[in-house]
Amino acid sequence: METISSPFNKPKVQLHIHLDAAIRPETVFYFAKKKQMHLPGIESIEDLKKKVVCNQAGSLTEFLSKFEIFMPPVVGDREAVKRIAYEFVETEAKQGVIYCEVRYSPQLFANCKVDPIPWGQEEGDLTPDEVVELVNQGLKEGEKDFNIKVKSILCCLRHMPSWSVDVVELCKKYHKDGVVGIDLAGDEGLKGETFPGHLKAFQEAVRCGIHRTVHAGEAGPPSVVKEAVEMLKAERIGHGYHTIHDPDLYKRLLDKDMHFEMCPYCSYITGACDPDFTKHPLIQFKKDRANYSLSSDGPLPTGRTLEYDYVLAQKFMGFTEKDFMRANINAARSCFLPEEEKKELLERLYTAYGMTSL
Repeated sequence: METISSPFNKPKVQLHIHLDAAIRPETVFYFAKKKQMHLPGIESIEDLKKKVVCNQAGSLTEFLSKFEIFMPPVVGDREAVKRIAYEFVETEAKQGVIYCEVRYSPQLFANCKVDPIPWGQEEGDLTPDEVVELVNQGLKEGEKDFNIKVKSILCCLRHMPSWSVDVVELCKKYHKDGVVGIDLAGDEGLKGETFPGHLKAFQEAVRCGIHRTVHAGEAGPPSVVKEAVEMLKAERIGHGYHTIHDPDLYKRLLDKDMHFEMCPYCSYITGACDPDFTKHPLIQFKKDRANYSLSSDGPLPTGRTLEYDYVLAQKFMGFTEKDFMRANINAARSCFLPEEEKKELLERLYTAYGMTSL
């Protein structure tokens, strides 16, 4: 993953990044060698990077296809899962992130008590429940070693509605132990019979006071955003770029102070937005003083870390230091921490930014 100098070197908050899309290439390669797993055409870490990094605008489908390459060496492996979580915290800290919410599907790291077993694995003994425990262990050790706070969000997947009830049960079990919310990710075009399973899980999340964010309006139309807000009771929208194409919905969500988790470079790689960054929807959100933040989404398949999103925002979207401060304050006030911890985070940012309010 390429790292570059950020135009904003003050403390940051990141709300939208996937753990499985933030694995270090070196870690994938290490476990592939350890298991004597042959990855076609990959003889070195550089080969791996060339295979898994998307270098030009494509589609969400192409982006997601990269996971088929780098996930098999690490899934179902206790050492790998905990190490990935720990290394994630170190990477975030090096970028000046002081608080992060990292999301993942526990089922996609498991090989037991999950149907179907993902990534073509044979059945083993690592359950989704233990995956959450291992991720928590890695995150907590990283928090202690790198002086950063990291919580997690558990993902439901649109194409696997049968997993969603189990996901919300894990959210309930670990609600006071590292897990702060639930998410719905995947192909926005999938509806019909797949939707009731997700709806049931999110209704249970509402009932139990579990925070909710939903991927919507990335590859899909504004109607998916409307569905996320009205049916799933989303408190934040993952991406949401296409919301601006429905002026009534957009205005309603602006008035509601809905938070949008924006990932500029990834939106280019997945083909979600115009490849011309000077036409990115984020510019409209900024102009309208919407409640949004900046995140990197998937550093491994994009080959870019959070700093690059800041560079793009400054170079092509007219972001100033004050705009970056506003985005991070937005992230802090829209995060899923308990109110007292949220207040502490906001105070820490205000102090670092030398301000009392925006």
